[in-house]
Amino acid sequence: MDRRSFLRCGLGTALAAPLARAAQEGKFEDAAAALAKAAAEGRVRAAALHVRHRGTAFSRSFGEAKTDEAMFLLASITKTITAAALMTLFDREKFRLEDPVAKHLPEFSEGPRARITVLQILTHVSGLPDQLPENAALRKRHAKLSEFVAAAVRTPLLFEPGAKYSYSSMGILLASEIARRISGTEFADFVDAAVFRPLEMRRSAMGLGRFKLEETMRAQTENAAPESGGGDPSAREWDWNSPYWRALGAPWGTAHGSAPDVARFLAEFLHPSGRLMKPETARLMVRNHNPEGFAPRGLGFGAGSGAGSPGCSERTFGHTGSSGTLAWADPATDTTCVVLTTLPAAAASPHPRKLASDLVAKAVS
Repeated sequence: MDRRSFLRCGLGTALAAPLARAAQEGKFEDAAAALAKAAAEGRVRAAALHVRHRGTAFSRSFGEAKTDEAMFLLASITKTITAAALMTLFDREKFRLEDPVAKHLPEFSEGPRARITVLQILTHVSGLPDQLPENAALRKRHAKLSEFVAAAVRTPLLFEPGAKYSYSSMGILLASEIARRISGTEFADFVDAAVFRPLEMRRSAMGLGRFKLEETMRAQTENAAPESGGGDPSAREWDWNSPYWRALGAPWGTAHGSAPDVARFLAEFLHPSGRLMKPETARLMVRNHNPEGFAPRGLGFGAGSGAGSPGCSERTFGHTGSSGTLAWADPATDTTCVVLTTLPAAAASPHPRKLASDLVAKAVS
């Protein structure tokens, strides 16, 4: 090969990677356009999209989110983070999934409660309700997490443990209390040490942590979930945007994070590195543990194709949040998709987060 041919070959190789990367990123412009349109029309105050596909990242922000590092109220995506923090203690053999919850929370032992296991509270088959009957009253008086725990311990069960599936935020609350008691550390601090720092999630906190309220995106509350105040002006002292709720660190719904940070978290389960937990524990968390006929659930995660968008495989895992958030990962296509918005999940159908997610799944299928 002469020098000129050699240089042409070298130049071609040098240009190939950027061109391939640009083509890869171009796959997700339609998903970005769906969110850009929603923001331009004023339907969504702020949004962020972060996609990782086979090693290539695509990030965009919209509306009041000026960069992709903007922090959103994650709502129920919080549950996956809570479960992961607890499972770092499983790695250290501090508990077993088959343990009765009462082994770690002795006061939770009356009647059928004594039979509820840690596995059951993580997979939503415990019989515990989603929200407490006194949820609004507790929030109105700015109750501490310990008061929510005390109420969850005594709240009536909806059914016999293990009899069926019923989504339960209070089960996840008790999971966090187990972690708090085993670790001897306040749960928000424990999550920071066990999850955020090892994964270098520098724009994330359980509650507000070191961040100020004004550093986070303000949620839209009209048509929001009833337990969040539902847009009622009289609920402003305890709704999604209140200083009380944002700082509480509710382990079922008050983590904050950026889209790239949530993607970093999911990546640890897509390609376990051992930084967070043993790879076998990470794999345990994202596989279905529920019997046939029940909604498929991992440990804190949704599992199966329904955890993602049409076209996703049965190996998909993820979660959504009622504040307008969505995150999933599909090992079959090596894809992570995170869509964070400020528009409540119940406020639009189809929701812009779904439109964007569906377009991402279509682009990689």
